[in-house]
Amino acid sequence: MSGTDTGTPSAVGATVTGGEGGGTEGGVGIVDAHHHVWDLAVRDQDWITGPELAPLRRDFSLADLEPEARAAGVSATVLVQTVTVAEETPEFLALAAGSDLVAGVVGWTDLTSPEVADTLAGLREGPGGEHLVGVRHQVQGEPDPRWLTRPDVLRGLAAVADAGLVYDLLVKPHQLPAAVEAARRLPRLTFVLDHLAKPPVASGELEPWAGEIRRLAALPNTVCKLSGLVTEADWDTWRVADLQPYAATVLDAFGPDRLMFGSDWPVCRLASDYREVLDTAETLVCGLSPAEHHDVFAGCAVRTYGLPI
Repeated sequence: MSGTDTGTPSAVGATVTGGEGGGTEGGVGIVDAHHHVWDLAVRDQDWITGPELAPLRRDFSLADLEPEARAAGVSATVLVQTVTVAEETPEFLALAAGSDLVAGVVGWTDLTSPEVADTLAGLREGPGGEHLVGVRHQVQGEPDPRWLTRPDVLRGLAAVADAGLVYDLLVKPHQLPAAVEAARRLPRLTFVLDHLAKPPVASGELEPWAGEIRRLAALPNTVCKLSGLVTEADWDTWRVADLQPYAATVLDAFGPDRLMFGSDWPVCRLASDYREVLDTAETLVCGLSPAEHHDVFAGCAVRTYGLPI
């Protein structure tokens, strides 16, 4: 289990390393395409419930993340929404405006609202609005497995495309068929799959997850994040070998040019620390060429989200 979750050729074919002071030969450091922050005094994170998630029931700020990220060679990040509350997105945009680490924000808005286009325009015009790169909704929590194909949702997704933004897919394996249909019906919109759709790593099963992943990856407007795997495994006993079949599946299906690294910090702390998550990702794709490595650890995120790097 896990917590909150809750292109064109790369211009720089550079080696990305995860070591101390690591980065790329082209001057672009590692891009962490998926992390969160929260302040419980500002807003409760109502998904943090039960003793298993107790380590997450505290504040996590950019000041907490930055030393770990910088030490690992990360030069830019994408901050991703955590709750379906409209006020969070402008807060994150303002946070990004004052940070030299956060290059982009994936926020939330009500996709079913008739005013979604106006809401997105307002966010773009507000403080830090230039940092808005995408939208996400906690589809994983929707009881209707075909929520993404509802007419009102498809209308909202079309507005996201019209705004020049991408859409982060937070789904579970049983919701992948609807994700495939939505991506097929909206070829103008780039869909970024978070956490490989949360495959059953702990049980070791591959199907039907792998087959649905290949169907999604067959659509050219889809991208995948290499993120969230450690918290889908057994938190206490996981090994890199447990994650390998799932990483190999998405690498084969999407290719390195449509795969991007994300730490899922601080949720990853349930099973690992920041540096180990990055080192694990490096190990999972260790057979790549320097240019392909750059795609996974920087290039894909920069291209997909249009990050100003």
